[in-house]
Amino acid sequence: MFAAGERVAFYLFGRPVMKYGITMGTAIAVSVFVLNKIRKNFYNDVISEDMLFDLSFWLIIGGVLGARIWYVLLNISYYSAHLNEILAISQGGISIQGAIFGGVLTGLVYVKKHDLCFLKIADLYAFVLPIGQSIGRWGNFFNSEAFGKPCDLPWKLYIPQANRPSQYFYNEYFHPTFLYESIANIFVFLILYFILRKKFVNKSGAIFFSYLILYSIVRFFIEFVRVDSVLNIFGIPVAVVVAVIFAVIGGVGLFKIMKK
Repeated sequence: MFAAGERVAFYLFGRPVMKYGITMGTAIAVSVFVLNKIRKNFYNDVISEDMLFDLSFWLIIGGVLGARIWYVLLNISYYSAHLNEILAISQGGISIQGAIFGGVLTGLVYVKKHDLCFLKIADLYAFVLPIGQSIGRWGNFFNSEAFGKPCDLPWKLYIPQANRPSQYFYNEYFHPTFLYESIANIFVFLILYFILRKKFVNKSGAIFFSYLILYSIVRFFIEFVRVDSVLNIFGIPVAVVVAVIFAVIGGVGLFKIMKK
């Protein structure tokens, strides 16, 4: 059984340092470290170390902004009445799909400005995206969010009453969908790095489009287990719709690359 503890890790100069923020910071730090290792081994002629760190800085900003803006838009009815909470990212409320949007847009601007190959850069970052997502999902654990339907499995997750949907107010234990996605993303990384990297040598963009397909498959199935989807369209979570769009983009892109 899993049970999240206090959200606050410790206090620094009287201000709380949230476990969610520490988790996100760890995800970024580990991802950038692995990113540079992969760059040295396979992409040394594509981008220099200094430029990699510079680009990573802007991608983090673009990704976080995209993630938050997307989440706020999906919850616009709430945030329009609570404007002071729009910037309260430490309390949770970011979208991985929004981060992908923001990161891609930021990357397009950067590579155009510095005359880099977008598809090669996208491939490089696609390797570490699932690593960052795998670690970052544990922030949902500390915030008691991104959980699934009620269950009584050995790995069940306890959710405090304050975080339960009204229809499940008297249910205590739920599917730890954050954990499912965390584990699934590790497998996405392993497939990309140990299998597809060798298969798609000299196929720029193939890793990135494969990532879109693989992660979309993961998100598609997990979303139907979750009970806290922020917005539904005709009963279908928006995240599912976006996952299908990402998968189609990945499939079309991969098909064109392989056809060449």
